[in-house]
Amino acid sequence: MRLALVTGGAGFIGSHIVDALLQEGWRVRVLDDFSTGRRANLAHVGKEIEILEGDVRDAAVCRRAVAGAEVVFHQAAIPSVPRSVADPVGTHAVNLTGTVQMLTEARQAGVRRFVFASSSAIYGNDPELPKRETMRPAPLSPYAAQKLAGEYYLRVFQELQGIETVALRYFNVFGPRQDPASEYAAVIPKFITRMLAGTPPTIFGDGRQTRDFIYVGEVARANLLAAAAPAAAGRVINIAGGRRLDLLDLAATINEVLGARLEPVFAPPQPGDVRDSVADISQARAVLGFEPRLSFADGLRATVAWYRQARAAGG
Repeated sequence: MRLALVTGGAGFIGSHIVDALLQEGWRVRVLDDFSTGRRANLAHVGKEIEILEGDVRDAAVCRRAVAGAEVVFHQAAIPSVPRSVADPVGTHAVNLTGTVQMLTEARQAGVRRFVFASSSAIYGNDPELPKRETMRPAPLSPYAAQKLAGEYYLRVFQELQGIETVALRYFNVFGPRQDPASEYAAVIPKFITRMLAGTPPTIFGDGRQTRDFIYVGEVARANLLAAAAPAAAGRVINIAGGRRLDLLDLAATINEVLGARLEPVFAPPQPGDVRDSVADISQARAVLGFEPRLSFADGLRATVAWYRQARAAGG
């Protein structure tokens, strides 16, 4: 049976990749230091997978983790723009040095393909829409620069070391297990948890800023396609829904799902906030055969149901 390694597999996206792999019949090993990942995210599959606790900066740990693996899904990171601004050296060590360490050990272990979690933050505030992979990168934070450098390292390792690599640029991922209390929390879990408690959501700015949201299960499916598609090797590919939604419409849709009428509270815009974001996903379609299957509304309903259940359970 084929073995896949998921670094950061106890995290929000990583744990969904674990689920997708198990459904496809893979053996799964998770490497996580549990600094941001949660053991609860893997509790439902704990007896079906191998869990290795350790740090991606540790060569010996990485060597143990990749042993026998056919594919590495590298999700481990400190995924926070503010944290990277406050601590560029520390986040560099995890987000870039850790990636190079994993690439090195994966290549030496004979791993066939290395799938890397990159970010739409690489595009910065370039006003051109939609965002295409051929656009000139314009990172505005150490986090974005670290992800871009990671992509370059993937290219170098494929060219010089012979390991197949794919970088997936995630846009605004949402879904069950996303921690609203985390410093990395995105807008959807914050809105849902506040509105479930009967508290109006806070919108920074006028609410007309747009985002390209994609359900986490779709992202997991894209990762498995990226591990298998022959033409994906060596590429950088946007993973998104391919449509824009502004924050006022987001709040209205959550109200509709909840059966509520909570009007947003407005606050001054946050410095460095990207005004508009939408992806061109034509390459994902052509190279991976990826097309989002779940509508945004259905994904939102599934997400609200999960948060409602977690709230009822005291989670």
